[in-house]
Amino acid sequence: MCSNAVESEIDILDPTKFVDPEITAKGERRASVALQRLDTLWFNTGTLCNLTCANCYIESSPTNDQLAYLSTDEVRAYLDEVVDDGWPVREIGLTGGEPFMNPEIIGIIELSLNRGFKVLVLTNAMRPMMKLADPLNDLNRRLGERLTIRVSLDHYTQACHEIERGQHSWEPTINGIRWLSDNGFALNVAGRTYWNEPDISLREGYATLFATLGVGLNVSDHAELMLLPEMDERADVPEITEACWDILGINPASIMCASSRMVVKRKNVGVPTVLPCTLLPYDRQFEMGRTLADAATAVKLNHPHCAKFCVLGGGSCSVSD
Repeated sequence: MCSNAVESEIDILDPTKFVDPEITAKGERRASVALQRLDTLWFNTGTLCNLTCANCYIESSPTNDQLAYLSTDEVRAYLDEVVDDGWPVREIGLTGGEPFMNPEIIGIIELSLNRGFKVLVLTNAMRPMMKLADPLNDLNRRLGERLTIRVSLDHYTQACHEIERGQHSWEPTINGIRWLSDNGFALNVAGRTYWNEPDISLREGYATLFATLGVGLNVSDHAELMLLPEMDERADVPEITEACWDILGINPASIMCASSRMVVKRKNVGVPTVLPCTLLPYDRQFEMGRTLADAATAVKLNHPHCAKFCVLGGGSCSVSD
């Protein structure tokens, strides 16, 4: 099962695609997505991670610090803007890298919870999280009704999971999932659809695993078990034109960048900037400005991830979306 998925060949992306933000390679008007309502504000807490995965879309690793650690004060400034300017943000998302490697992560989580936001933290649930077990457990006891931890578990079998995450990554993550469940955290799991396996089969496999672990996740709930489409910038994918919305029967308001933005801080830049979403951390054409007000403009879908993950894959990183 795993080897077939990993060894499958891809059609290489036509280099004439995703060049012009206005016009596709075929000369058609490129689709764009307007910001309808800012429900989810993401913060990339830094790209450093304790793992080097086989296909990490953000290339996180123990040495990749292209996105520097955000500080509590920098997060506070954006939360102040949310309140002062009346943005209808309901959820704060914290991603990385591995967020629990950021030395200020507990303060960032607590600040966001104390401001009344729901908070979603994406993690591999390994040693960086477990080193903070005591303060994290304290936060959950006091403010856990608004806190959700989403753990990346790429498959329900150790063999497939470790193809992506590396040897010896399975057991620490399983132990982290058990710890979160045993301590009453609101827990989600994110898997992948990389394995040429039907959705129902994947969900049944996860259900068996969770039952064995004594973890009470509802695998039929697409927020509790989120199966994400694979992202590979090398793979060919159709460009999304303005006509595609009607052809595909998709409302652009359902696309992630219609309801979210992400804050990052680039290495050696010193100040954060705002991007449309979690998927495009490095492409400078998607920098929208330093403030949420600057980032209220429409997003041109000029990247393969826009097409494959969001439009054709139906992907979203948020619980709220």
